[in-house]
Amino acid sequence: MKHNFTHNNLLQFLYRETTASEAFAIRNAINSDWQLKEDYTELLEAKRELPKVTFSPSSSVIDNILRYSNATAVEPQH
Repeated sequence: MKHNFTHNNLLQFLYRETTASEAFAIRNAINSDWQLKEDYTELLEAKRELPKVTFSPSSSVIDNILRYSNATAVEPQH
């Protein structure tokens, strides 16, 4: 059975960026369409190959963001 899901839909599903109903529909489609399952499996394997990187901004960057947020807030924060 052919579905109209794109690689973008599969990526959103992979990163859990779909609604519950979208995830249900994509999961069912993956289970019933071998080509879609193959595409999903390739994306899943590629995700697993990505390096596990975490970033921590410096304190000065966080302070700058908070200052900007306070300066541009509709109601000033105290």
